[in-house]
Amino acid sequence: MTGPVSILRHLAVFVGVITTWEVLALLGWIDTILLPRPVEIGEGIVKLYFEDRTIYRHFAITFYEAFAGFLIGGGLGLALAVGSALNDSFRRYVSPYAIVLNVTPGLALTPIVIAWFGFGYSSKIALGAIVCFFPVFVNTLIALTRTDSDTLEMFRSLGASRWQTFVKLQVPDSLPMVFAGFKISITTALVGAVVAEFSQGTAGIGVLMQRLSFALDMGSAIAALLSMSLLGLLLYYLIEILDDRIVFWRRGPRMEAVGRRRQAAWTAAPRTKKLTTSTLKPKGGG
Repeated sequence: MTGPVSILRHLAVFVGVITTWEVLALLGWIDTILLPRPVEIGEGIVKLYFEDRTIYRHFAITFYEAFAGFLIGGGLGLALAVGSALNDSFRRYVSPYAIVLNVTPGLALTPIVIAWFGFGYSSKIALGAIVCFFPVFVNTLIALTRTDSDTLEMFRSLGASRWQTFVKLQVPDSLPMVFAGFKISITTALVGAVVAEFSQGTAGIGVLMQRLSFALDMGSAIAALLSMSLLGLLLYYLIEILDDRIVFWRRGPRMEAVGRRRQAAWTAAPRTKKLTTSTLKPKGGG
């Protein structure tokens, strides 16, 4: 009963906050021009999703920009981190530039990125790639270079090559931290894309929020903001699903399920093996 009780408590708190907000707005204690009533936000949601239906196009565009930026920036960060983990000299050359890129505010890069890539989707994707590069790079590099020393020594004693050690030990051991970097990066890519949309753009959640705010349609503007939060959750849980499927050994139920499937396959293997005359024929027989 812990689960349902916890859900009911959270729901009660949420309803209490919304009710208090609505009452204070009706009493005039909250300026509804700046902070609209919850009912007005609900009306904005209905307007954007069911009447005008303009939100879907903007939603899809921002999703594309953020996800493409994540693929480019995250892929580059992953590749450079692997190269840095395998080669110390390469790491010494790459790490300073990665740190410089990280300490440079993404907002400050926006005008330069727009000048380089223009006013289309490319500038939003590029800014998303820039801001999501470092979390993947640093998480992957740290994970690959901090493998347990005793386990490394065991692999060496068994005669494993450097490549075998990397593939069979370092990569699986690093995956939890790598996916942690992915989860951070996918949300920062969304932030980068929306910031670029604020600066210039013709479509996207950021553009829609800006237009609605300038028109003082604050109910719809907050509805668009909630849509951006929903998009962030969608992107985050997309990586969470991949994490759950790939790094299954960190989760007890998933590990047990995989173990049961492998045990069943192992048990069934002798039964399905067909005996042939070649298997029964003695070695060296004529």
